[in-house]
Formats: sequence, structure tokens, C-alpha cells
Amino acid sequence: MPWWFLRRRGKLAVSTPASVGGGGWRLGEVMLPRLRGQRRYLQEHPYLLPKDLGEINRLDFQHYMIRAALRGNYLAPIEQPRRILDVGCGTGQWAIELAQQFSQAEVIGLDLEQARNRSSAPPNYRFVQGDVLEGLPFEENYFDFVHQRLLILAIPLAAWPGTVQELARVTAPGGWIELVESSISPNDFVPCGPAMRQLLNWMGQLAALRGLDAQGVVMQSLERYLAEAGLINIQRHVLEWPIGDWGGRLGSLGALDLKEAARAVSAPVAARFGISEQEVLTVIEQASQEWNELQTRGYLVVVYGQKPLAR
Repeated sequence: MPWWFLRRRGKLAVSTPASVGGGGWRLGEVMLPRLRGQRRYLQEHPYLLPKDLGEINRLDFQHYMIRAALRGNYLAPIEQPRRILDVGCGTGQWAIELAQQFSQAEVIGLDLEQARNRSSAPPNYRFVQGDVLEGLPFEENYFDFVHQRLLILAIPLAAWPGTVQELARVTAPGGWIELVESSISPNDFVPCGPAMRQLLNWMGQLAALRGLDAQGVVMQSLERYLAEAGLINIQRHVLEWPIGDWGGRLGSLGALDLKEAARAVSAPVAARFGISEQEVLTVIEQASQEWNELQTRGYLVVVYGQKPLAR
């Protein structure tokens, strides 16, 4: 795509952190330290997890886990897309694999920062720095497939409808949007033991203070967001995934991913609630034991829809 196709959009009216009303997150409120111990957090964004090498490694690992659960990289019935966009691309692994699969397509990964230098990426892949909360820097009706995954800890709850409308804006008529999300609500982990419930309550309170979804609202609303953005042929798939060694390889992968994500916010949780980080780490270990004892399951929801053809 030539660079003159790119343009910086103005901030979305309901999608910027500063515009989220009620209990929304604003700059200067519940700020995570940029550095705490060996972890690096972003101060200027509502994103709850770190942005550092440890998180890069976890995101790559998480990608392979989700690919195993989905038995592929996507569920939408795409055929031969010419242009693909991955919003919140993380390490870029999903987008790179799509670029390899569709060698004729132009594939763009967009995120706040480039996680690592992808010198070995295929020539049809490119990284673009951007923030969907500020508006996507692309023209309307450009991409045949727009993908966004696991941004519940990055996009404030009040910003979700506007964010999905922005995804629809850059999607070409006849193109598809696919959203993949989970939840940090204790109600979405069954059975949920006392240590796991404590851990999720801590994380949920920290997330809610930054305007993020702590109650599983987004996971239940993805179809509505797509419908309100004008999409049709909307499909919803709910994947139940085991957490713990009891669930075989997928369960072990899920447990390791969840454990590392919890550890990634252990220092901010400890600082917020006036406890030691070791206390948080102890609860994480107790929760990981519960997963096997109770055979805990979580859920991953995949919802996709198609932008109508222009009349």
C-alpha cells in the first residue's frame, strides 16, 4: 500500500481514554509505574499488561495456544484477501503467518509499539505504529480482512462500540471482521476456586479503575458491536478450554499463559492494594493448584461478521 493511502484520523469521539465517562480511565489516574522491578508498563495508555521482553515471549506463546485451540489462525470464511489488517498485533506472529499463507496479500500489523524487529518477515508484511483509540491511519473500505484479538485489557469498555465502528470503516464491502476475546470475570472460569476468585477480583478492580472491562461485558457483546457497526452474516463461536495439566497439552498451555499473565501484573496489584508482591505470587500459585483440583475451564469467544456490499 503506498504511503499516501495512510492518513492519521482524529480521535474517536467515544474511544479515547480521556473521553470515557463515569468510572473511565484518564491520564494521571491510577497510573502504573513505567518501571516496577524488571517490568515496563505504559503510562500514557489504559493497557494493563507490560510492554517488555517477558510479555513478548508470553504473547508468542499465547499465539500458539490459541492457534491450537482454533485449529488455525481464524474462523471467518475468507477466501483470497488482497489486504489484511491485524489490530493490536503484539509480536506480529499472527500477521506474519497470514502473510505466509496469503503470499499475494498485503498484510499490516498495527500496535502501539513494534515488539521486535521482524527482519525475517515475508516481504508482504509490514508493521505500522498506531492506536485504534486514536483512529486507524487508513482510508475507508481498504482491507478485505480485519482481525483483532484479546484487547479487553487494552480498550476501555466505553470505547468498544466506537472501536468496532472504526474497524468497520476500514473494511472493504464484502470483507470480514473477526474479534476474539476472553474475560477476567470469575463467572467465566468454571469452577472458580477461592484463590482464583481472589486473583481475578484483584485484577478486575485494577482493570476497572482504568475503565477496562472486568465483568465479561465485552465477551457477551461482540455480536451487538458488529451489528451496530452495520455488519451482516454475524457468527459466534464459543470455545471452552481447559486450564491445568488435567486438560492435556492445551490445558497445560492455558495454565502457563494465565499464570504468566497474572505474574505480569503482580507488582501493580501489590502496589494498589497495599500488600506484598510475594502475597500476590502465593495466591497465583494457590490458584494454579486449584485449576487441577477443580478441573477449571475458561472460555474464548470468536465472533465474525461481513461488511455489506455497496449498493
